Order: sequence, then C-alpha cells, then structure tokens
Amino acid sequence: MARPNPAQFIQQVRAETAKVVWPTRRETLLTTVMVFIMAALAAVFFFLIDQVIGFGIDQILHLGG
Repeated sequence: MARPNPAQFIQQVRAETAKVVWPTRRETLLTTVMVFIMAALAAVFFFLIDQVIGFGIDQILHLGG
C-alpha cells in the first residue's frame, strides 16, 4: 500500500474525523459525573475491605500475645 503525501494524509484525516459522532455536552457531563461517582464508590469499597482485612490480621496477630 502506497504512503500518501502529507496533503493527502491531512485530507484523509479530516474525512475520517467528519464521520465521528461526537457526544453532546449533556452526554459528556453525565459520563463525567458517573465516572466520579464510580471512582468514589470504588474508593469507599476498597477502604472498607482494607479496614476489614486489617482488623482480621490484627486479631490474628494478637492471638499469640
């Protein structure tokens, strides 16, 4: 396959970019909010799991002493 010259390349890039369906402002906002909510939920989940595991290990280590 032949390599296009820079002008053809730019033309092809513009043609492909025109085919893209860009999200609306509302879709972008909702997606961003959902990402922040899911990140917060994941952080809380892993914090709680860490606390439970830490408590369990603490209890095991204090059994001998």
